[in-house]
Amino acid sequence: MADKEIEREASAARRFRVGELAEAAGITVRTLRFYRERRLLQPPRKEGRIAWYGEEHLARLRVIAELLERGHALGGIAELIGAGESGRDVAELIGLQDAITAPWSDETPVHLDWAELKASFGDQLTEENTAESIAQGYITVEDDGITHISRRLMDATIALVDEGVPLAAVLAASRTAQEHADAIAESFITLIADQLLQPLDQVDRLTPAEAARLRDQVLRIRPLARAVADTQFTLAMDRRVRAEYERLSGH
Repeated sequence: MADKEIEREASAARRFRVGELAEAAGITVRTLRFYRERRLLQPPRKEGRIAWYGEEHLARLRVIAELLERGHALGGIAELIGAGESGRDVAELIGLQDAITAPWSDETPVHLDWAELKASFGDQLTEENTAESIAQGYITVEDDGITHISRRLMDATIALVDEGVPLAAVLAASRTAQEHADAIAESFITLIADQLLQPLDQVDRLTPAEAARLRDQVLRIRPLARAVADTQFTLAMDRRVRAEYERLSGH
């Protein structure tokens, strides 16, 4: 009996009136009521004319805040919340989505002004070469210069030009490499989608445990895919370098 009384007291201590809940969640009462109208928040429990909210309402508001911070629109949040009410755990769904869509690259953008570009490329800084770089999706042109999405690629480009390779030839090789890289990525996407992500076809039926298992599986596979791609590239370079040396040397 004592345990039940303690439980009731703890439950009562976690109850909020509408203003108290809004304050605990760091939002306005008007925003809270808007969430209610959009069915993003569960109905409160009524005791006479008083509406009481609990910890589950505060947890829901924190999930909404996290989703908004991640860039989700309210319509998408409503869909996720609806899925949660159907038995899925929203936090697990967020974790699964993050595991699947998190960036693979860790590239750092770099900005070069026009003087730096001129010093690096000289008269090879032509409209044609600039247009090709833009078409490949690597640079954006600004009034004071350009921003390249990858410092490493830009450094490699400058180094090759310094070695005497024409910028146009570097860009042509870059386009070919990009096409092959896209094909490799497509093969991995097809493999993972066909063999592992089929449960996403019925994502509304995933239990929290299944979503967590799939998330962990995706996280384990990501570094494996990168390792395979890197190994395949270095082995291919071994084969091609040997073949080219034999062709040039006549051996």
